Amino acid sequence: MNYESMAVSVSDLNAYIKNKIADDEALNAVVVKGEISNFKAHYTGHFYFTLKDDKSLIKCVMFKSYSERVNFKPKDGMKVIVFGRSFSI
Repeated sequence: MNYESMAVSVSDLNAYIKNKIADDEALNAVVVKGEISNFKAHYTGHFYFTLKDDKSLIKCVMFKSYSERVNFKPKDGMKVIVFGRSFSI
């Protein structure tokens, strides 16, 4: 099996996934409940954390422009409801 001929570039894979998400209205804007873990307030102002439940997890980032609006100090173990949306870079 020739894996090199089967391989796609990182850019092509990201574009494919982005298009799949963009075509699915349910994934363009979603409200998710879960527990914060691995929370990190980065010096740039961004928040990095994992949102998890008892069966799965999602790696998350909240950019500074949104993290500045949070009116509480996120901590590991907090149960939260978050809003997420797709965006273009």
